[in-house]
Amino acid sequence: MAYQVWSSHRRWWVGLAALAVVALLAAGTVVTARLVGGPGDSTARPTVGPGGTPTPSPTPSPTPPPGADLTGPLTFLIVGVDTRVSVPDWEPHADAVLLLHVERALDRAYLFSLPRDLLVDIPAYPVAGYRGGRTKLTHAMSYGSRVPGRRERPDTAQGYELLRRTVTDYTGLRVDAGAVLTFNGFDKLVDSLGGVDLYIDQRTVSLHRKPDGKHRDPGPGGYVGPQMVYEKGERHLNGWQAIDYARQRYITGGDYARQRHQQQLIRALVTKIYDQGLARQPDRVEQVVAALGDTLIYTGGPRIVDVAYALGALPPDALTLVGLPGDSVGKGSGYRGEQLTDVGRSFLTELRAGRVQEYLADHPKLRVTN
Repeated sequence: MAYQVWSSHRRWWVGLAALAVVALLAAGTVVTARLVGGPGDSTARPTVGPGGTPTPSPTPSPTPPPGADLTGPLTFLIVGVDTRVSVPDWEPHADAVLLLHVERALDRAYLFSLPRDLLVDIPAYPVAGYRGGRTKLTHAMSYGSRVPGRRERPDTAQGYELLRRTVTDYTGLRVDAGAVLTFNGFDKLVDSLGGVDLYIDQRTVSLHRKPDGKHRDPGPGGYVGPQMVYEKGERHLNGWQAIDYARQRYITGGDYARQRHQQQLIRALVTKIYDQGLARQPDRVEQVVAALGDTLIYTGGPRIVDVAYALGALPPDALTLVGLPGDSVGKGSGYRGEQLTDVGRSFLTELRAGRVQEYLADHPKLRVTN
């Protein structure tokens, strides 16, 4: 399989980004072999000289494996987008903003979320005609996706770039690569893996879906009709159920509980990938990639093949889920958004300094354990 070449017009390398969006930690070695050619492709074959006498081929120089020069720390931005393409003039919003940070030795990773309503400074972005301002993080994707003179056709990849700049400015972390996945893409990803096993940590009533999976009908002030209910306990969820559960924020804990559920879903997917031995089944990997189609965008510096190879040996238990505490800015009609507490902001400081293990030891409640 040949590498896809990026163009100056933002052609995105998809390849194995289907797995990268949920687990840049999985399926590395065999995917790399598939992309660059397996052992059989590089085996030296003798040539036949005059009279049929085999002539040994010269021994090729050893080639470093993909990702051999990739070092940490690395940070990946993972964005879940609700495009709502059926709504006139709707712009893509970043409903889930997650960061995966891998330590310098590439032996440990941390996954945490930023609140969609986090109050941030969004820089000016002339290509979208945006002058900059202080507002909610989710708007960086929508403001950045605007194409002057073509408002009805927003550019999600362009919106991601403004979101990336905003996240970098806020966290102080360099974003090395990222992925954007629609809710429909997540449905397909979970179904292609046969569903996931997830612990439902609180009874959750869906705002969006009926028990049969169909969308609830719009009505005055929201939606009407029967609602899907996710009861507390261990559950096996299919694609629409998993993403529907992870989307709900009008629950105890609000958006912070939703962030926790999204992280738990990602960890469940990582576990499923390992349990299925997906890294040893290139045909299944290709099925997963094909299931996503164009519902995913991958962007960044390192090639995903290099990232997958470098992180392929990182097991699921090396992934730590972190919940950053926050509180609201303003109340009632004066509500402006969310802000991280001192403990949450200090986590980012210690992460940049390479002291996050010690910080988590001092603040064990930041770890998401369920």
